[in-house]
Amino acid sequence: MRTNELMLYKNMEYGSILHDMTFLMENYDNEYYNREDLRALFFDCINTLLELSVSHGFEGNLWHVYLTFLLASDENAYSTSCEIVGPVEGSINEIALRDFAVFKELFDYDFENMEKKLKTDSFSILEKYRNINEGSKVFNKRIRDRICYLAKALGKASDVAAFKDILTQFYREFGVGKLGLHKAFRVEHPEGEETEIVPITNIAHVHLDDLVGYELAKKKLIDNTKAFVEGRRANNCLLYGDAGTGKSSSIKAILNQYYDKGLRMIEVYKHQFRDLNDVIAQIKSRNYKFIIYMDDLSFEEFEIEYKYLKAVIEGGLEKKPDNVLIYATSNRRHLVRETFKDKADRDEELHTNDTVQEKLSLVARFGVTIYFGSPDKKEFHQIVKELARQNAIEMPEEELLMQANRWELTHGGMTGRTAQQFVDYLLGQKG
Repeated sequence: MRTNELMLYKNMEYGSILHDMTFLMENYDNEYYNREDLRALFFDCINTLLELSVSHGFEGNLWHVYLTFLLASDENAYSTSCEIVGPVEGSINEIALRDFAVFKELFDYDFENMEKKLKTDSFSILEKYRNINEGSKVFNKRIRDRICYLAKALGKASDVAAFKDILTQFYREFGVGKLGLHKAFRVEHPEGEETEIVPITNIAHVHLDDLVGYELAKKKLIDNTKAFVEGRRANNCLLYGDAGTGKSSSIKAILNQYYDKGLRMIEVYKHQFRDLNDVIAQIKSRNYKFIIYMDDLSFEEFEIEYKYLKAVIEGGLEKKPDNVLIYATSNRRHLVRETFKDKADRDEELHTNDTVQEKLSLVARFGVTIYFGSPDKKEFHQIVKELARQNAIEMPEEELLMQANRWELTHGGMTGRTAQQFVDYLLGQKG
């Protein structure tokens, strides 16, 4: 096999199976090698392939799915150029076509002679593998199904050109690598290692239609995000207001609504603001639109992390990339706690007013601010009734609202979160 001739798809993560299987394809009938050593290597490959497939939830022809997984995951000059935008011009196409010719040979390889020579039929089992566990340690079902479906399509490709077209279309629709396949990410910074963007595989599938009320607030958020994903000018967003009013849920819903348009979200915590420049450096050249999401953002008087955030949003030597926005939620309008000392104790610092303004100027870096206030009783009742309808709770309206009123008195007041918790309680009683 010609895997040594690959020019773009080299040094791939999980490529060890490919390396060992290629060696077996070339040497399974070579008398120079000990037959038992070859058999041992063969079964090592089977074991690694099975472990990978179980952890990722793969099924079908596991050899084809494995090769597809490599192609869908490898971020190289061709795959990253095609993500979201599709086919590209230039000599890179000819180079990619040569690589795909090698992969087409791997897809079409017949293992029958190898199995006979090594006296096993184990590989045949992997060609029709059934997954008994719907869960996955790495992928959610949506991503797993896309890779398995792509494997079937590539396996049926009539020639190398068709193979290339199918894969390029996949890159255009779903992207490549972790940033393409996943919606949301967190930042990890292992001690002594570089900042790493890590996929979040289990995210809430909330949609904007599920959020009752706040129509003007949601429209303002939608309009800004829609402009962003369409490549028009957009602003950083601050969603502020009372707890439990749907600020965080609205941002999660925005991600679900615009994921297929290339929107991705990276959650960053306050103690990670020093890593923001490293995070942006990793995403600024990709074809996706990234929202850096900061939940429940606020700063105490003694905290200085807000300075890192200000520098990233505006004021650094390198301007923020056009494919990055910052969305934050907060229960505070001004983010940084103001004290009487900031305003009145001028004996300690001659320019106290400058200090106050420095703190408050952080909010000005958010071009769009959206207020989420607690609903009044009528709005609260409307939320309860709508959530009850969505969850098929059959109860006389008068009794439903009476129980909701009792519930909110001891569970945080009239908010959307309280209404959802009340409906969850009713659903739990149905069993």
